[in-house]
Amino acid sequence: MGLKLSHRLGIFLVRLISKTWRYEIIGNVPKKPSIISFWHGLMLPVWKYFSKNNPTAVVSLSKDGEVLSGILEKWGYRLIRGSSSKGGKEVLEFIIEIAKDGFTLITPDGPQGPIYEFKAGAVIASQRSGVPLILCGVKIKCNYTFKKSWDRFLFPYPFSKIMLNFSEPIIIDKELNKEEINKLLKECEIKLKELSNFNE
Repeated sequence: MGLKLSHRLGIFLVRLISKTWRYEIIGNVPKKPSIISFWHGLMLPVWKYFSKNNPTAVVSLSKDGEVLSGILEKWGYRLIRGSSSKGGKEVLEFIIEIAKDGFTLITPDGPQGPIYEFKAGAVIASQRSGVPLILCGVKIKCNYTFKKSWDRFLFPYPFSKIMLNFSEPIIIDKELNKEEINKLLKECEIKLKELSNFNE
């Protein structure tokens, strides 16, 4: 079944407005291959920024995921549909398999939160694939905030300035045990909040 007319119109408007966004890059632009992680509520301008690089995106199977998939397909993304709660093992295996092909984008607190909590998927995929993990903080100068959404989703207004703040590549030792992985997850969570200027 195709998307509703309202959804198709929404996708058209997002694509139109996104062409006006103005980016400022802080840190080094990631090189291929990389796994790039950023908060769910700040995702839209990151998806747009990497759209010219034949990237791969992990998108949930929810209704919201259907709309997002429609946008990302128009932006040239290869999609992996699923999440840690639905098809998690298969999704992780697929990410590990294709991560060396280029850019793979993952929201570590998606698809349902808790907000700003760094889940394990991106770290495990980076560790097992040997592909560096890069954290991407996002600051949107002018935006509309969907306050009732669990992730307090931010939509940049037309011509908004958007700052993408990239961490240095994180190389994850394949020998790390579960306790060390959990420690690294907390470190990534704190770092990503800092990159987006969040207070804990």
